Amino acid sequence: MEIMRDYDLVVDGTDNFATRYLVNDACVLLGIPNVHGSIYRFEGQVSIFSAPDGPCYRCLYPRPPAPGVVPSCAEGGVLGVLPGLVGVIQATEAIKWILGQGESLKGRLMLIDALRMSFTELGIERDPACVVCGARPTLTRLIDYDLFCGAAPMLSESDADVDARSVKERIDRGERIVLLDVREPAEWDIAAIEGSIFIPLSRLEQEMEKLDRSASIVALCHHGLRSLKAVELLKSAGFERVENLRGGIDAWAAEIDPSLSRY
Repeated sequence: MEIMRDYDLVVDGTDNFATRYLVNDACVLLGIPNVHGSIYRFEGQVSIFSAPDGPCYRCLYPRPPAPGVVPSCAEGGVLGVLPGLVGVIQATEAIKWILGQGESLKGRLMLIDALRMSFTELGIERDPACVVCGARPTLTRLIDYDLFCGAAPMLSESDADVDARSVKERIDRGERIVLLDVREPAEWDIAAIEGSIFIPLSRLEQEMEKLDRSASIVALCHHGLRSLKAVELLKSAGFERVENLRGGIDAWAAEIDPSLSRY
């Protein structure tokens, strides 16, 4: 609040939900417009939030996604030129707002699909029930945003992590290990460890009964972050022998099977 109170406009290019909610709430409480931009893989979004009579970020996304559901840029990747494209649009909106010229993206969400090179627009309205900018706001000060977004560490390395070489050695010794791949279908198409079971993290809660509870399960994703969430879900459901492959399939490709494609 102390940093932002002396500014007239905020341009938000942050890359995590905790900071986005923090920036949004501070902008609403201080009455500062927020030129928002976000990217994921080949897609981007741009809008102006917390402008007078306009919606805020919470009007569009009242709650953050569950921890681990949305891959990070390191895991999901992002088209290298996309931040520049979204950033130029944000800069354009910022200049227009400062000059008081043209029609801003207040109340509109621009969706950018770089693969199709299409720009789609959605109308968004201020939510009267919004906790921060609604008719009767209940959030009147900043909160613990890591806690709100579930960003606190779920498990430490000593609790769950296992490295690729030790897993391979155990498999070679004949230990019954189920390799559970929780990546997305497009990632599975790029590379998969032979014999592994594929259940995307988004479907794990619904399909975990397909897994053998008596087997040792090693969960894996691209770099080991989403699979840590999978370990937490399985342990909470009563699975006792569950570990997380540190470094994910990328570590497996680097240390065990160089024939696997890396991405």
